[in-house]
Amino acid sequence: MQAFLAYMMIVNAGTYWLYGVDKKRAKRKERRIPERVLIMLAIAGGSLGAYIGMGVFHHKTRKPRFSVGIPLILLVQIFLLVYFLYLRQNGIEF
Repeated sequence: MQAFLAYMMIVNAGTYWLYGVDKKRAKRKERRIPERVLIMLAIAGGSLGAYIGMGVFHHKTRKPRFSVGIPLILLVQIFLLVYFLYLRQNGIEF
């Protein structure tokens, strides 16, 4: 469980940071981080970092792929987390 929590902290912090980097690069008209990378990081567990980064940096909020997709990914991941915690609490190991 500690390894999982460490992974989640690292992937979310990294995703949040990359949203900030991409926003800064967008303003400077520099080479950007591909959208598929930002979405894959959210799918890999960084959806909370992506969601917070979108709000803080006002980044990718007009693109439906992000404005709808990231919250949807976050909700699915929260559901899965609650489900697996419920299973674990009831003695069902996975």
